Amino acid sequence: MITDIYTGIDIVENKRIEEAIQKFGDSFLNRVFTEKELLYCKRKKETIPCLSARFAAKEACIKAFSSAFGVNLSFKQVEILGFTGKNAEILLHYDIKKINIPINTYNLRVSISHEKNYSVASVILFF
Repeated sequence: MITDIYTGIDIVENKRIEEAIQKFGDSFLNRVFTEKELLYCKRKKETIPCLSARFAAKEACIKAFSSAFGVNLSFKQVEILGFTGKNAEILLHYDIKKINIPINTYNLRVSISHEKNYSVASVILFF
């Protein structure tokens, strides 16, 4: 039985991510995205919308996690795994000794979408 539900949502203008990459290059990419995320998006025909969607998903997850637990995760602690033809999934990377929340005590679901100008993501965290 689900007892608690928390949500997060974010929208990103794709141009904003493109400009950050142009201005800061690998410094921005490596601060925000994991190696798996970068490899996945670089294989896509439209790399920027893919990265923007992951940025939005990370923000949405951070919001949901903060609402549920009062803890602010960093971008690199939230990994958005992509699968061709399947829904994206969230993998969290945090030390349960520092953040005393066992990963298997809650569930996360993410929905992401992107088009030419915008990317959006919604995350639901529930117990």
